[in-house]
Amino acid sequence: MRLHSSLTDLRVLVRGAGEMASGIAHRLFRSHLRVALTEVPEPLAVRRKVSFCEAVWDGRTEVEGVEARRVEAAAEFDAVLDAGAIPVVVDPELECLEAWQPQVLIDATIAKRNLGTHRDMADLVIGFGPGFRAGHDVDVVVETNRGHDLGRLIFEGEAQPNTGVPGATLGYTTERVLRAPCDGVFEPTVDIGDPVEPDQVVARVAGREVRARIGGVVRGLLRPGLRVWKGVKAGDIDPRGDRRYCFTISEKARALGGSALEAILMRFNG
Repeated sequence: MRLHSSLTDLRVLVRGAGEMASGIAHRLFRSHLRVALTEVPEPLAVRRKVSFCEAVWDGRTEVEGVEARRVEAAAEFDAVLDAGAIPVVVDPELECLEAWQPQVLIDATIAKRNLGTHRDMADLVIGFGPGFRAGHDVDVVVETNRGHDLGRLIFEGEAQPNTGVPGATLGYTTERVLRAPCDGVFEPTVDIGDPVEPDQVVARVAGREVRARIGGVVRGLLRPGLRVWKGVKAGDIDPRGDRRYCFTISEKARALGGSALEAILMRFNG
């Protein structure tokens, strides 16, 4: 195990910077751990207002008072952290591992499969959701399926399989989700936080309309101009109609952040 003088010296690398990964990183950063995130060159985050991956596009972004800044290499991580922000690097292959040598690696891509994460990448390796097996390719798996076991730490075995059905909000599941009708460029006609009515046109892809299936507020939406493919998640309607929810971390992401913190303390505060 690599030596460190205190828990605040722990380096935590989070793979992914979308909604769930950002909620996890936010909680760890506010707990005074040294957190950095990796992303792909063109992230497809829907809940952009609470995702640190927006720094990939804009250079910097802020989620609930925590700033993230894009950097080009791991050599910049510590300077950004010392300045009070979270570094985000485009590094899908995790080449920064060798340079930064984190004690903790968290795979929070929520890809429903393992994209190449394995236990020898750090002293503690945590996988979120299906696709990981605790004790085999990661040390700990965190349950991400909503319900009684959400956030549970698994030290042997796997998380529940992907159901393919979004969590229910006021009884709505798949109806909440906007999907691209075909391949092409995504062109929204509304913005995050806007109210919408059932059957309202909210976007177009290659000239084909995307319509809201329910009323509410636009909680998430892909960036304008992104190339998408048929069936990809392009947005999210919240039937509760509370605009605040569009700009704050969800209860699920906060819970998963607490689970990551628990796993880290169990290993390094024992």
